Amino acid sequence: MTSGAPRTLLDALVTNPDFGSWVAEQRWYPGGGARPVLGVVAVYPLGDASIVAILRDETDGSTYQIPLAVGSDSIGETTVAIATVDGTAVADGTRDLATCLAIHALATGGGRIDGDGIRVHGAPSASAHGTPVAAKVLSGEQSNTSIIFEVEGGDPVIVKLFRLLHAGDNPDVTLQTAIAAAGSDAVPRSLGAVVGEWEGARGHLAFAQEFLPGTRDAWRVALDAVLADEDFTDRARALGAATAEAHRILGSALPTEAATPERTAALVAGFRARAATAFAAVPTLRTLEPAIEAAYTAAAEEPWPALQRVHGDYHLGQVLDAPGRGWVLLDFEGEPLRPMSERNEPDLALRDVAGMLRSFDYASGSVSLADPAAADRARAWAHAAREAFLDGYGRDALTAHPRLLAALEIDKALYEAVYEYRNRPTWLPIPTAALHTLLPSEGVPA
Repeated sequence: MTSGAPRTLLDALVTNPDFGSWVAEQRWYPGGGARPVLGVVAVYPLGDASIVAILRDETDGSTYQIPLAVGSDSIGETTVAIATVDGTAVADGTRDLATCLAIHALATGGGRIDGDGIRVHGAPSASAHGTPVAAKVLSGEQSNTSIIFEVEGGDPVIVKLFRLLHAGDNPDVTLQTAIAAAGSDAVPRSLGAVVGEWEGARGHLAFAQEFLPGTRDAWRVALDAVLADEDFTDRARALGAATAEAHRILGSALPTEAATPERTAALVAGFRARAATAFAAVPTLRTLEPAIEAAYTAAAEEPWPALQRVHGDYHLGQVLDAPGRGWVLLDFEGEPLRPMSERNEPDLALRDVAGMLRSFDYASGSVSLADPAAADRARAWAHAAREAFLDGYGRDALTAHPRLLAALEIDKALYEAVYEYRNRPTWLPIPTAALHTLLPSEGVPA
C-alpha cells in the first residue's frame, strides 16, 4: 500500500453507504441502528494489506477505532467484504488473520508506526511465549472487541481492542498491569499494550493479556448455587479476600488521595445528583427521598478512608472462576461511558465492595422473580454470601465506615432502579426491595 493510499481510501470509504450501514450494525456502536456521519481523524498501516482507521462520528463527536483488511487474499474465504472502494474490497480487520497477527505482534513485541495523523507504539509488559497461529473474535462483547489467539508452544492470549477511544491511560491496562506486576494471580498476566498519539491526545488502543480457557464467570457460578441452594460462603469469602488483595496492591502501587472535606463534599454531591435523577425517572422512589437524604448526611459525617484506584464497575460478571487458580478479576476499565479523566481519579475502595454486595442480591433476586416460592431461601443465600464476602475482605477495613458503605449501596441500587425502569421493568422489584432494606423507617442505615 503506497504512501497516502490509506487516507485516500478512507476518505472514500466513510461516504460509502455500505460501510456506514456496517458500522451502525456493530455491537460496539451505540447509535441504535442510526447511520453515523463519519470523518477521518487518522490512519496507520499494519503490514502490506491492513490499516487501522481512527474515525469520528460527527453526530456526537465520539472517536472510534476500526481495523480494516484492504484487498486481503482472505476476503471471500474467511472474511466478507464490508464495502468496495474503487474496485478494492475492504473487510473487518478483526476477522482477518493477518490483521489480527499484526495487532498481536505490536502489543506484545513492541515497535513504532508513524501513520497519517497518529503515532503508534507497542508497549510489551511481559514475554509472550510461542507463536500465534489462529485468531477468533470473542462473541457477546459490546463496547470493545476481544480477539483470542491460539498460540503454538504457549498459552492462549487475548487482545482487547478498544473501540471508543478516549484521551488518557485506560485503567483496564494500568490497573491490571500494576496488580499482575506485584506477583498477584488474582488478575490475568499482562503481556502488553498498543498506545497511540493523535490530535494532541494520548491513549491506549489495545491491551494483550493471558487468556484463561475453560472458565465460567462468577455470575453464572453464583446463580447456579442459588438455584441449587448450595452453600456459597467459602467461595464468597475467597472472593472477598481476592478483592482486598487487589485493593491493597492498587493502594500501594499507585497514588492515593486524602478524603479532604472538599473531595468528600464532591462525592456526596454526586450521590445526591444521581438520586435526583432516579426520583425523576422512577416516580415511585420519591417517597424514599427523606430517608435517602438522611442516609447521605450520615455518611458524610462519618470518617472516610483515603481514596485510591479501584475497579469502578465491580460485580460478579467481572470475575472468572479459573479451575485450579480460584477467582480472577477482570475488566478494570470502569464505566465505559464515563470520561477517561474521571475513571482515572482515585475513588472509594468501598464502592467496589458495594458493587459486589449488590451483585449477590441480584443473583438472589433474579431467582426469586422466576420462582417466588424460592424467595426466602434465595434471600438467606444472599445474606450468607454477603457476610462471608465481608469476612474475606476484612472487617477491620469496614467497621469504621458502615454508613458510607450503606450510602454506596444505596447509590448503586438507585442506578439499578433507573436502568430496570427504562429497560427491564419486571426486574425493578430487585433494587426497590434493596432500598427498603437499606433504609430503616428512621431513614438512617443501622
